[in-house]
Amino acid sequence: MKKKIYPVVSIIFLLALWQLLVTIFHTPAFILPSPLNVLSALFADGATLVYHSFVTLEEAVIGLVIAALLSFVTAIAMDHWQIFKNSLYPLLVVSQTLPIMVLGPLLALWFGFGLFPKVILVILMSYFPIVVAFSDGLSKVSSEQINFFKTMGANEWQLYRIIKIPQGSNDFFSGLKVAATYCVSGAIVGEWLSAQAGLGYYMIRVKNSYQIDKVFAAILCVIILSLLLNMLTVLLKKGYYYILYRS
Repeated sequence: MKKKIYPVVSIIFLLALWQLLVTIFHTPAFILPSPLNVLSALFADGATLVYHSFVTLEEAVIGLVIAALLSFVTAIAMDHWQIFKNSLYPLLVVSQTLPIMVLGPLLALWFGFGLFPKVILVILMSYFPIVVAFSDGLSKVSSEQINFFKTMGANEWQLYRIIKIPQGSNDFFSGLKVAATYCVSGAIVGEWLSAQAGLGYYMIRVKNSYQIDKVFAAILCVIILSLLLNMLTVLLKKGYYYILYRS
């Protein structure tokens, strides 16, 4: 219980310090609004923020689900065929050196300003942590266990279903948890570069009119969405293990 209280106390302290410093130094709201200004903007523009939040959430969830499915299949293929892993793994590492801000305009040029380019950006940001984590998890299964089940007549599919996937699932969900945090940021970057709706689009619009309190309100919405998706991955993990142990 105490471990949960410490972060809450830290956040309250930082918010109080922020409010105090802004009040003491009379910082203009168009440079750094106070927490109370941000809270006021959040409620004043609540309906608009909810609409844009759902747009961003849709992009993030679709991209995350596709990335998780692709990662699941790719990691199993990498584990099954070593030559495939040796060929693909370096490309995965190199892909992380590509700046997303450079890819965004290209995707907008190729696919327009709709949902598709944002989903691709989310996939690119979410795919790597999941596939690497799950691939490492599958490789941790001991050869003794594999040989034992082979002597019992288990085929390749049964080895993955009975041993490898259950034992590697903890790493899969660890990667998914990281990706769930990244995916909202990926959607936001896509909306900064080409969008007609979403929190990224909203942030650019209010920033250009110097409504910085609304920018911070949008940032708060981004944090909330990221935390919700993070919590969802935890629930999915618990649900998976509950079903696994019951069966």
